[in-house]
Amino acid sequence: MRLIGLAVVLAVGLALVPLTHEAQSSPRVGMLMPVSRADAEINIEAFRKALRELGYVESREIRIERRYSEGKDERLKDLATELVALKVDVIVTWGTPAARAAKAATKTIPIVTAALTDPVGTGLVASLARPGGNLTGVTSGGAELSGKSLELLTELAPGVKRIAVLWNPANPIQPVAFREAQVAAEAKRLQIQSVGVSDPNELDGALATMTGERLGALLVLQDLMLQAHRRQIVDFVARNRLPAMYERKTWVDAGGLMSYGVSFPDNFRRAATYVDKILRGSKPADLPVEHPTKFELIINMKTARALGLTIPQSILLRADQVLQ
Repeated sequence: MRLIGLAVVLAVGLALVPLTHEAQSSPRVGMLMPVSRADAEINIEAFRKALRELGYVESREIRIERRYSEGKDERLKDLATELVALKVDVIVTWGTPAARAAKAATKTIPIVTAALTDPVGTGLVASLARPGGNLTGVTSGGAELSGKSLELLTELAPGVKRIAVLWNPANPIQPVAFREAQVAAEAKRLQIQSVGVSDPNELDGALATMTGERLGALLVLQDLMLQAHRRQIVDFVARNRLPAMYERKTWVDAGGLMSYGVSFPDNFRRAATYVDKILRGSKPADLPVEHPTKFELIINMKTARALGLTIPQSILLRADQVLQ
C-alpha cells in the first residue's frame, strides 16, 4: 500500500511539473497604448513579429496584455494600474503620458518605452547612458523634428509667408517643439500663428480661428490627443485648401498631404529587443536609452493633386513612400 501511495504522489507531482514549468516560461508583457486598437495595430504587429524572430511563440512562451486609452490620457492611470495588478513582467509604453502613468503605477516592474521625447528633461530617467530606476527604451526623436517639418513645408510651398502651428500646450513636450518651429520660422522670416488645443472640446473653435487669418500653410505637431481627431483636422485642411505637414504617417493615410517623422513600427521592433534582454535577466537601469534610427518622409499625391500642388523633385527623391 505504501508503494502504491508513493506512486500516486509521484505521478501527481510529475503531472504538475509541466504546468509549473509552462507558467514560469510564459512571461506576460503589458502594453499601455494611448490610442485606439486600430491606431496601435501596425506598431503592435511590428513588436509581435520582432518577438517571434527572437524565438518567442505567443500564448505558449509569452503572453501579451493590451490596454488602450482611445486617446484619453486621463484613462492611462487606471489602465496602468490594471497591468500592475495582473503582475505582468514588463510594461511597454508609447509616448510620455503613458510612460508617466506606468512609472507612477510601479517602481519595480520594468518599463520599456517605444517612443519618448526628452526622457531626461521629463525626469523619467537619470541619463540616457544609465537610466536608473525601472524605465528604459527608445526615444521619439526630439523636439527638433518640428523644425525639420517646417523646413520641408516651406520647401513644398516656397511662397508661403504665414504658417499656423497646431499643438497641445498640455503636452509637456509640445512647448519645446513649438519653440523649435518658431526658431525655424524666424530663420526663414516667416510669421507663425500659434493654435493651441489642450482639450478635444476646444478643437472646433481653434480650427475656426484659422479660417480668416490668410494662412498659407499648416504644421501640426505630433500629439496623440490631436492624432485621435486627425480626420476632423485633415477634413478642415482639405476644405480650406491648405498645404499641411504632419509628423506621423497615420495622418497621410487619413488624407493628409505629407509627413516626416520617426518610424514607430521600427521603434516597437527595437522595444522587443529590450523586452528580450529584460526577460533574460538584464535590468532596465543598466540598459541605455537609444535614439531612433529610422525616419520616414511620406507624400500623398492624391491630396497634392486635389490642392493643385506640384511636389518638387527634390522632395520626391527623398520620399520613403509616395501614396498614389
